[in-house]
Amino acid sequence: MAYSSSTRDFVALSDLHPNLARPNVIGVVIGKTDVRSFPDRKNIGSERYTFSFTIRDSPTYFINVNSWGREEYIKLLSESFRVGDCVTIENPLVQSKEAEREEKFSPVTPSCYKLLLSENHSVVKTFSCYEMDTRLLSLLHLPVKDPQDYYSLGDIVANGQSLDGRILNVLAAVMSVGEPKYFTTSDKRQGQRCEVKLYDETEMSFPIICWDNESIQLARSWIPRETVIFASDVRINFDKFRNCMTATVISKTIITTNPETAEANVLFSFIKETVQSGVLQDKMEDQSKESVNLEAIVDVYTVEQLKEKALQSDGKLEPVYGIIYGYISTLNIDDNASKVIRNRCSICRFIVNEMSNTCTFCNDVASDSKSTFASFDILVDLTDHTGTLYSCYLSDCVAEETLGCTVHEFLALTEDKKTALKWQLLLERSKIYFKVTLSPSWRTGLKVNVLSCKLADPREASQSLLGKEIGNKRLRYSKNKDRLRNPAWVSGVPLVKLKTSAEQKSAHSDNQPSSPPRLFGTLSPPTVPRYGLALTICPKSDSSFTASEEARASTEMGLFW
Repeated sequence: MAYSSSTRDFVALSDLHPNLARPNVIGVVIGKTDVRSFPDRKNIGSERYTFSFTIRDSPTYFINVNSWGREEYIKLLSESFRVGDCVTIENPLVQSKEAEREEKFSPVTPSCYKLLLSENHSVVKTFSCYEMDTRLLSLLHLPVKDPQDYYSLGDIVANGQSLDGRILNVLAAVMSVGEPKYFTTSDKRQGQRCEVKLYDETEMSFPIICWDNESIQLARSWIPRETVIFASDVRINFDKFRNCMTATVISKTIITTNPETAEANVLFSFIKETVQSGVLQDKMEDQSKESVNLEAIVDVYTVEQLKEKALQSDGKLEPVYGIIYGYISTLNIDDNASKVIRNRCSICRFIVNEMSNTCTFCNDVASDSKSTFASFDILVDLTDHTGTLYSCYLSDCVAEETLGCTVHEFLALTEDKKTALKWQLLLERSKIYFKVTLSPSWRTGLKVNVLSCKLADPREASQSLLGKEIGNKRLRYSKNKDRLRNPAWVSGVPLVKLKTSAEQKSAHSDNQPSSPPRLFGTLSPPTVPRYGLALTICPKSDSSFTASEEARASTEMGLFW
């Protein structure tokens, strides 16, 4: 079979073989990778650039195309077309492919060959969709795999970690498309990440992650709650922090948008019915109440350590989950209510535009089927003895749990009661679960989401912060503030003695021996006003703490009592 045009004849992809002289082919681009570079073995110190794409000219035949060359040539060629464009290729080199090796990282194709493009001998031209043959245009909506060969999202979730690392096909509808996040890798390369939420009849929220520019550009064209995708060869992983299964677009993946198959038509009908009936809204509200698996978060950080970790990451975007033992140092909930309460879309729970009161993700849904609801959206500062994280998000269900009231109950409070509620939480030592991501657009460079904030257990907190030795010495403290112990030594370990403020003052006014116990530190507010305690250390004669050790222990011991 051959396609003809007014200027040339095109060889069908199924008829290609290495002995053809100067073949010309035509096809629609169904997959494409980003430009990459590799060290040039022939020219030490220089790099070669490459990218690949997949073209299709019939329902049953498609082939991979590889291009190598100079940086300028490869980048210019890559930018000249996108997935969905029609291209003609003049004089490509037809080579036999090594299926086992090459298809490990490239889309699996029915062809025994691959095409190589030469900067000096090959020419690639692009046509718009208006110039395309309608037969080629229809190929964009045909999956490259058997349309019945896929896992439902519910099947993936049900199988759980047994599918971790597997390459599968997925048929699902698009719930939402997140904003791309940009970062710089350790070797100074620019990167990006975009998360898309999928759903089907069996599961209402399933994340698929795009890391390359080509798949992100494609995802940005999808319309939430209208678009269905068939994603072939995506990698399935278990996210231990979110305690859920995820999918990732890889170099093997080919995504068919709005596939024309019987299975996709059933999913289209499901989308329409759920939007019109409001069932989707109810299920999304239930889904939003599910939190991150806090039990999987065990790493404890100080604010200083967290900032250092972010600086050392060199722009990598991997989220950091952890625990801080600290307190909320800023909580302006007794000011203007509009500053802490925002309207969210009841379908997708995204914050709606304040001026138009519309959701950018749901603008395709009829207005009579939409509604909004009030939700907390509070910026708080989190502080410990090493520093402060500014403008952290405390929102939605987590905020309700932290404040101990719903939005409607909060709005019913008087100003005095709001102030009282604020002081119940301010400066209270808390165990705070958080998620941190790098965000250049955020004024602090770090975007911190509070996942849980509850009063800390003193024993647990002290064991976490003071469970390490200072040199070869350990500090202990008396847990019962009403039964203060005398300084003593137990197995060579000094006990910390707690004195009331009055005792501390009296001790300074009396004549002291030549080597009195030195003032070790004071408990930080609001503990001192509440309990009137000060902290002193009783050093052993043959082993004393250095000034730096005392200063460090003073601040850490001052955290909890």
